[in-house]
This record gives sequence, C-alpha cells and structure tokens, in this order.
Amino acid sequence: MSCKIDYQAPADLLANRIILVTGAGDGIGRAAALAYARHGATVILLGRTIAKLEKVYDEIEAAGGPQPAIFPLNFEGATLKDYQDMAQTLNTEFGRLDGILHNAGLLGRITPFEQYNPELWAQVMQVNINGPIWMTQALLPLTEASEDASIIFTSSSVGRKGRAYWGAYSVSKFATEGFMEVLADELDNQPNVRVNTLNPGATLTQMRRTAYPGEDPETLRTPEDIMPTYLWLMGPDSTGISGEKWDAQPPRS
Repeated sequence: MSCKIDYQAPADLLANRIILVTGAGDGIGRAAALAYARHGATVILLGRTIAKLEKVYDEIEAAGGPQPAIFPLNFEGATLKDYQDMAQTLNTEFGRLDGILHNAGLLGRITPFEQYNPELWAQVMQVNINGPIWMTQALLPLTEASEDASIIFTSSSVGRKGRAYWGAYSVSKFATEGFMEVLADELDNQPNVRVNTLNPGATLTQMRRTAYPGEDPETLRTPEDIMPTYLWLMGPDSTGISGEKWDAQPPRS
C-alpha cells in the first residue's frame, strides 16, 4: 500500500498509549521509540543491549516524554517461558498494550543458497519470525485489553518478491507477510486489534550498510525521515485498517 510520507501527526496522537518497540536500541527502532514518545506514548524499549536501551531511555526523558520502560530480551536465546513471563510482567505493570512494533531483525548473509550455513539460517529465522510469533501469542491478551491496538510487523521488498542471494532474510520476511495475513484474518471479529506489515524501504541503518557496502549514504532516507508512516499506522487515524502491506517510502527510481 502507498506510504503516508506526508502524514502530519498531531502532537497528542499517541497520548496515554502504551507501545512496545523491539530492537529499540538503534536505527529504525530507536527513531520509532523517540517518535512515539514525542507524540505522547509510554514506550517499552525492548532489545538485547541494555546500554543502548538506556541511552534511548535518557533521550526520551530529556525530551520531556512520558517515562519509558526497559525490557532486555535477546530473541536468539529467548524461550516460550521468557515470553510468558514478559506478558505477566507487562500485565502487572501496565494492564494492556496499545501497540507493538516488531522491528528487531537479523540480516544473516547475502550469499548463494548453496553456500548458506544452516545454523545461521536457523538463527535468522529465530530472530526474524519465530521469536516475534511466540512473543505476539503471549502478548495478544494484552492487546485485546486495549480499546484500539495496532500490531506492526517489519517487512522488506525481498519479502514480497524473492531476490537471489537474500536467503534466510528473504524467506523470514515472506513468512512475516504470511503470518500477518493469518493473524489479521483470525482477529477480523476483534476490530480493536489490527495487524499490518510495513516495509521501511532503503533506509540509512547499519543493516543497510552491511547489505550494500558500496552504496552512497546520501541517497538514502534516514530512520527519522520515514516516521510519518510508522506514526500513522500506530495511531488512531489508521483504526480499522488491518491485513494490509504498507511501504514507508515511495519506490526508488
């Protein structure tokens, strides 16, 4: 679906909302956490590197946003019990979730499938799709307790059309698209919970630099540049829209 790059978010768009952002320590996750807090949300910062999360926490507080929370978690080693314990903790602390941005991701290697390491493949699938699926299952009751909850899964252009050498990353994003459609269809009779995917596009992040080491960074949008669509999908202006595949920026010419 077309991007909302020109969306002008009201200052109080996310007031009194509780939003969980995974991979919140840097890149797009950091930008989203800061943007959500700036528009009134209490943000739960989830990631594997506590020092990075603490830095984002401090940035939110310094900007005058609602006091955030930190939840350290590494999808690579997380178990079903970890997700269940997480749900219990968040239920005790907050009682509901009004939004989840699944942003954490692992690139793996760009290499011919014939040479792909099976252990790395499993690792990418664990971080990009298996972990988010079981975390979502554990947290669904918290989103159902919200009057208007939005769940956003991060996709990719290689999750909508396969591309040579993108291996596990591409397959994990195809799985993400499929899971979103399944979940959105199952929740069709619960209009208070919507589920969509969002492809950030070519964005200036460490993952992008790893995938395209020779690319001119001046040609890329920054994470902050693409936040309008992230805000629109998380806020009430997209209420009732579910099961759709969105892009955070126009296709590159």
